[in-house]
Amino acid sequence: MNAAHDRWTATRDAAVWAPHGIAALAATHWLDDVEREYDGVPGWWRADGTAAAGRQTPADVRLRRGEAMYFGDLMLRAVDRDGAIALRAWDPDAPSRRGISAIVRAAYDPAFHVRGEFAATPRAAERQTVDGRRDDIVYPGAVTFELDGAELELTVEQEDDGSFFAAFSDATSGTESYQFRFLRLAAPDAAGCVEVDLNRAYLPPCAFSDHYTCAFPPPSNRWAVPITSGELLVR
Repeated sequence: MNAAHDRWTATRDAAVWAPHGIAALAATHWLDDVEREYDGVPGWWRADGTAAAGRQTPADVRLRRGEAMYFGDLMLRAVDRDGAIALRAWDPDAPSRRGISAIVRAAYDPAFHVRGEFAATPRAAERQTVDGRRDDIVYPGAVTFELDGAELELTVEQEDDGSFFAAFSDATSGTESYQFRFLRLAAPDAAGCVEVDLNRAYLPPCAFSDHYTCAFPPPSNRWAVPITSGELLVR
């Protein structure tokens, strides 16, 4: 038993299965300047500068990045990706229509909680998302650690608060687990040491809905060893 891990699991379940949580995303429509109707979204919509503009919904509306509005149980939110505007719709009934209701998880195993070391060695790489988009990114460095005798490297992105985010795949990916998973790490200490808890590996949003645009792991994060911990699959 691990009380902190149990609390983390409960928080994840709430974020995924809430009425407008991760699993409830029902549509992502990339807009242009032509006003038109879109499946699953009331009204007529177009991109208007940095906003999604809707008409007869029942009233005209502009949604900027991150802004949301509701039509009954349906939640609409605008998304901006490098200037491209999308309208997303969350429907509380979407998970049941897909036949999903739970996350398959491995039991907590302290062997997957290890210490790593961060090296601030920036590296440029191409990043690809599940919808085929490619862009260039400069990662600030990598965390190296040992797991059951294997030396592993995790190329990371750094958040504004100093913490790290990474995507990885392993020998179980695509069979015993989803094709890749995400992991967040606390900021390194003064000596560059980082806690690596693979029990908190979690499924990317695109495991719950095809309407997300998650990024694949960089080549250095595609490991040949099995990581039988954390979130594995959607049931």
